[in-house]
Amino acid sequence: MSSGKTDTPPYFNIDPARAAKRLHQPVDTARFAKAAAFAARGRQDLAERGYAPDGRKRLRRFSTWEVCRYLIPVAPAHFRRVLLKNPDLPQGTGEGNSKWFSLEDVLRLRDHFATEGAAGREYRPWRPEGLPAKIIAVANFKGGVGKTSTAAHIAMSAALDGYKVLVVDLDSQGSMTSIMGGQVADEWSTAFPLLAKDYALALQDENRVRQAGGQAPLPFDETLTEALKINARDLIQPTHWPNIDLLGAQLNLYWAEFQIPVWRMGLRGWPLWDALNNGFQADGITDNYDIIILDTPPALGYLTINALAAADILLVPLGASFLEFDSTGRFFDMLYSTFASIEDGENAARRREGLPEMRFEWDAVRAIITRFDAGQQADLANVIQAYFGDFMTTYRQELTAMIGQAGEQVNGIYEADYREFNRDTYVRGRETFDRTWAEVKELVLGSWWRDLEMDKDEEDQENG
Repeated sequence: MSSGKTDTPPYFNIDPARAAKRLHQPVDTARFAKAAAFAARGRQDLAERGYAPDGRKRLRRFSTWEVCRYLIPVAPAHFRRVLLKNPDLPQGTGEGNSKWFSLEDVLRLRDHFATEGAAGREYRPWRPEGLPAKIIAVANFKGGVGKTSTAAHIAMSAALDGYKVLVVDLDSQGSMTSIMGGQVADEWSTAFPLLAKDYALALQDENRVRQAGGQAPLPFDETLTEALKINARDLIQPTHWPNIDLLGAQLNLYWAEFQIPVWRMGLRGWPLWDALNNGFQADGITDNYDIIILDTPPALGYLTINALAAADILLVPLGASFLEFDSTGRFFDMLYSTFASIEDGENAARRREGLPEMRFEWDAVRAIITRFDAGQQADLANVIQAYFGDFMTTYRQELTAMIGQAGEQVNGIYEADYREFNRDTYVRGRETFDRTWAEVKELVLGSWWRDLEMDKDEEDQENG
């Protein structure tokens, strides 16, 4: 029998005196340092789950089943016959038919099949000779949308496909650097010196002009002097993936957000948005890789602007919620106002000097729905798809148990051993990013092809 009494919500009847007793002493700034130190130790401990005893990350091996299903389009029986016939090829480890291969082994085997295998099969991904790497920026100024996860899995997908990949972490939180097992001591091992070097070169040019005109030079400090000695290749480190390299990040990279506007004030003519791309071009980075992935901070700051200006393809992850849809729409609005403003300012000066006008242009832009729950979010996802139209990928990244478990281990799903899952769970979890990569790869190949056609048209005009 009910007493008629109803429980009140937990925020009623809180006793202020008891609440005061539960409080700790007021927090001063030193307490933040203590919390940061504890977090740093915890972050290192969590990041090193799955590391080898020597403290380094190792990429797992791939079974014959995985190699033949996902990496090399060949039947397992034929694959085994080829290995038996060619003992100089990697034979894998393990007993009987259960062989396991490193990714280095797979890359060698892929080269063999590309030379000796059946005509018409894609043993190696298409890559036109003579064209630079395609640069893909993954950006949105709302955090928690799966930006770093998407960037990491695209990099891993491309690497498994056979491309040589550079991952550039521009987020001072360094999450991508942790996933890739990178070690970054300070800002001089990040993209910061590339930005400083570009400003230093622009300042040198300006000072030569000022000297010729009898004017005093603009100040040139020790940071800029040191930056001139840096080559982008010096900043890049290998990862546990044989065909993924990393330009990492750490907390001090955030200093760039304060330093770049100071440099710009010192030299108004410096095109700050081109600094990162200029560094890649000058040091031959775009010629050394097939695909460059830029993981950006969750803000439209100077680092993100540099990434977007350098990018050929822009990917914008978002969840299927009203707030993320609304935030992403505002992100596109800010992209428009930011880059249109740069174009207007630059072109006004160019018109005065009789120079051709400039404009920003991207091969493709796609928004990607991440962490998708088909049972709960299908209607809203369809609405988002309708409003963004051809800005959307057709596939939505479903959230699966496998993705969550891999994230807890600071790994990508491709690094997870499928034996830890039900086979169907693994296939479904992997398909989430395989299908995303398929759409991104189509954009990459299509834009490369279009570049080739444009080059041919220009040659015809020159010869015609």
